[in-house]
Amino acid sequence: MPPAAAPGRRAGRGRTLLLALAGLVVLCALVTVSVANGEMPLPPVEAAKGLFGAGDAGTVLIVQEFRAPRMTAAIVAGAGLAVGGALLQRLFRNPLASPDVMGVTGGASFGAVAMLAAGASQAMIPLAALGGGLLAAVLLGVFGWRSGTSVTRLVLVGLAVQAGLTAAVSFMIVSFPTELAGSALQWTTGSLYGRTWTEVWSAGGAVAVGLALAFALHRRLAVLDLGDDSAGTLGLNTHTARLQVLVIAIVLASLAAALTGPVAFVALAVPHMVRFLAGPPTAGTLALSALAGAVLLLASDLVAQYLLPVSGLPVGVVTATLGAPWLLVLMIRQSSSVNRSAR
Repeated sequence: MPPAAAPGRRAGRGRTLLLALAGLVVLCALVTVSVANGEMPLPPVEAAKGLFGAGDAGTVLIVQEFRAPRMTAAIVAGAGLAVGGALLQRLFRNPLASPDVMGVTGGASFGAVAMLAAGASQAMIPLAALGGGLLAAVLLGVFGWRSGTSVTRLVLVGLAVQAGLTAAVSFMIVSFPTELAGSALQWTTGSLYGRTWTEVWSAGGAVAVGLALAFALHRRLAVLDLGDDSAGTLGLNTHTARLQVLVIAIVLASLAAALTGPVAFVALAVPHMVRFLAGPPTAGTLALSALAGAVLLLASDLVAQYLLPVSGLPVGVVTATLGAPWLLVLMIRQSSSVNRSAR
């Protein structure tokens, strides 16, 4: 390492650490607000005690059984979506590469809604969502390969896959009985309403494993950043490494979607925010992405619950409202950079 690079790297690690500490403080504040508010408001101190099983039995019941599952689902899903998006953007070296743009979350919705139609238990939803996400990845690979290997073309094919699977989900919903269509429609807009510990433990536990594997693959990603030729010289099988990263990203996004539905914006925007604030990707910035995703999704859910005039608004509406202009700006910037390189 050049002598001049060492101070810069230490400064980057220090900045990442400070941002992580700030993020943890914000997350703790949001957790307190989440468990203290509801149809029966609780004092923040009592709500925080109830979260850890202290205090009177009524408070513990309200916090642990009704509010904590929703709050935990937001944290876990936000972290999974953000890390999945960071992995895809780094793998494809494209700011538009994210699970919600490339069809993965649409596939997860398709699998989950199909399982709902079959009358399966809630515990099977994560498995169905994972299967749908993998289906979307297969479709992306088949049609993207036929269209060429350009990352921009893959993104366009991903948008087409997302649109097609969303249409299939809509067709299933209008074909459902009325009582089933309402719950399926709410889920597909991206909602944390009614989450239970069964869903959190099944999907959330798998997301935690996926996050651990993502951090374990960080060294391979760092080698891939050097380019295929250099990575091959260092002994890395680039095709296998890329496939491993891709599968982990799909698993994280699909399982997160099993908890929240197809929530937009989180996987797309959080990696950009982290790069802007913390600098080039490292293991620390990957952890910071997970934390930022958890903060963003939990904050969006609180906005949907308490700060908007319409009650019962799904969190996906809030994130989509933020994500639409962000995606437009990214596509304009991407198009401008392509035009400049073509001159």
